[in-house]
Amino acid sequence: MRLKERAIRYTMLIAGVCIMSLGIALSIKAGLGTTSISCIPYVLYLVFPILSVGEYTILFNLLLVFIQFALLKKLEIKLFAQMIVCILFGYVIDFILWILSFLNITSYFNQWLICLIGCFVLAFGILIEVKSDITMLPGDGVVYVLADVLNKEFGKIKPFFDSSLVIIGAILSLVFLGYLDGVREGTIAAAILVGLIMKFYEDKFGFVIDNFLDRL
Repeated sequence: MRLKERAIRYTMLIAGVCIMSLGIALSIKAGLGTTSISCIPYVLYLVFPILSVGEYTILFNLLLVFIQFALLKKLEIKLFAQMIVCILFGYVIDFILWILSFLNITSYFNQWLICLIGCFVLAFGILIEVKSDITMLPGDGVVYVLADVLNKEFGKIKPFFDSSLVIIGAILSLVFLGYLDGVREGTIAAAILVGLIMKFYEDKFGFVIDNFLDRL
């Protein structure tokens, strides 16, 4: 990989992670429950607000990296890359939440509007991250490792993994808060819509990105 191509791909990775962070932050501000990968860190923040949402996100993702290490039984370069990416991911979430601190949404209609915008933003960020072909967030990395270890397809493991995160987040919320927060109807909407929106993006202009990268 030439220097120019490497620089562009790393720029895409950073941009994708930042856009994904914006999507997560919007889903949190909507107040209808956040995405599956963020529900456990967000619920932990609500229960034990000694750390920020982003810091809990970093710790949770580092746990997922450790799980990959335990499954692979070796420390690969891609795991170090995931650590760096998840640190960026967490702190950018905190930064964007700080920027959006003025946003106080009270209307249920507006909550859904922000939630849907968050889904579109998150899907776009995921597309850019995937197209960079450098590394991925630990939430996807651990699913790839599980699929490899279990000799199953990624697409078959992913729904079960995401569902498990949502169930754990819901249990934590009910046990410690006494009600559901961080896992609500918006969580279900994100689980259904983000993948569909990403496919829409891929079909409409994914080839443009591929052609651009092929010419590098």
